Amino acid sequence: MPETIRTLLGFDFGEKSIGVAYGQRITESASALPALKAQNGQPDWQQVEKLLKTWQPDRLVVGFPLNMDGTEQLLSQRAKKFANRLFGRFAIPVDLVDERLTTAEAKSDLFAEGGYRALQKGAIDSQSAVIIVQSWFQQNPTS
Repeated sequence: MPETIRTLLGFDFGEKSIGVAYGQRITESASALPALKAQNGQPDWQQVEKLLKTWQPDRLVVGFPLNMDGTEQLLSQRAKKFANRLFGRFAIPVDLVDERLTTAEAKSDLFAEGGYRALQKGAIDSQSAVIIVQSWFQQNPTS
């Protein structure tokens, strides 16, 4: 019997800030959580562990930054490394999700909701994570 994915925790990887979102299959929706501060792409792993204990996701998704032509960039390798570390530390399956244009979409969504004041770095990163989780649900309709 195939595994049923009920809950996801999504990450929008960045060097200084990592956006986070929680998603659930039943509504195929996601909610932004506070972004994690990072130093050179490294989060406080105890904070990540606390998130995982709190939300108990079945799977993790990490945004995979690509150039518009689909080629990888320097940040692509860093995001892969982050995904591998998540799996290595917590043994929860991790998928990479194409995140092209998620930041632009996140800014647009936040601006529509609250104007310029809503466009704070952490909020943008976590809204990007919401879009990444929703993309995963669209790409995996029966998982």
